Amino acid sequence: MGGPITVRVPATTANLGPGFDSIAMALSLWMTVGATPADRWSVVYEDEAMQGLPTDDTNLIVQTIGRVVRRAGKKDIPCTLRVTSDIPLGKGLGSSAAAIAAGIEIADRLHELQLKRKEKMWFGASIEGHADNVTAAIAGGVTVSFYDGSSLEVLAFDAPDIGGVVLVPPVMMKTGDSRGLLPAQLDHKKATEGSAASSLMAAALATGDWPLVGRMMDRDIFHEPYRKDRFPDFDKIREASHKHGAYGMTLSGAGPSLFLAVPAGREDEIARTLETAFPYYKAIAVRPVVEGSSGN
Repeated sequence: MGGPITVRVPATTANLGPGFDSIAMALSLWMTVGATPADRWSVVYEDEAMQGLPTDDTNLIVQTIGRVVRRAGKKDIPCTLRVTSDIPLGKGLGSSAAAIAAGIEIADRLHELQLKRKEKMWFGASIEGHADNVTAAIAGGVTVSFYDGSSLEVLAFDAPDIGGVVLVPPVMMKTGDSRGLLPAQLDHKKATEGSAASSLMAAALATGDWPLVGRMMDRDIFHEPYRKDRFPDFDKIREASHKHGAYGMTLSGAGPSLFLAVPAGREDEIARTLETAFPYYKAIAVRPVVEGSSGN
């Protein structure tokens, strides 16, 4: 208890189109946080892109640790946190969920709380405000979640045998700003179509039918139609992605990155092709990962 520890958390892509605020998948980009007991809280970011984030006890990781520790009735152990990450910040790839999951894991290990996975997910969802990214960050693989603020239900599936391409623009977008683009209400018929697409996609995920998953990724009506105009060449990229064999393409979370599900082994090739065709975006080849948040 109180010794140095290191935790690692994957990036996540959420929604996969119609699975709005409920479906997410862990990806092979990582945040690593080392925690060493110290006289006071401080956070050191090793990556230039994260300079400017809070480095004192207002930091999201530190705040999360404190919330878990207080709930457990334990005495706080201040630490120096050293953070490295290849998860693009503010680009719809779960950077805040990774920070929250890291804080939960650090609190659990530093104070020997022996939290169950469901308890970690509950903390994460209550802090994040929705369950999709943070449950996948904690469990790895694919998660399908229900969260209404008072109850949480999650099914976790193994990482699928597919590839992925993330197209990352140079701009950041706050989730709150992106949510502001959504309508307050949906027509009942349209909402029924969206629910059917989400349900069928979840069933296809569970059975490994990725051609069907991809078709449903293209059928979202909950958020994509209201957000996609903010992202250059969205429809052209979708057309090109299908031409080059992608199963489907959609916004990653609230954006601004785009996520493509592609056949396993073709992610590097398709990433190069799309980055050449659409140089506004940086293309990153990824794979789904089975590992969620972990530490030693």
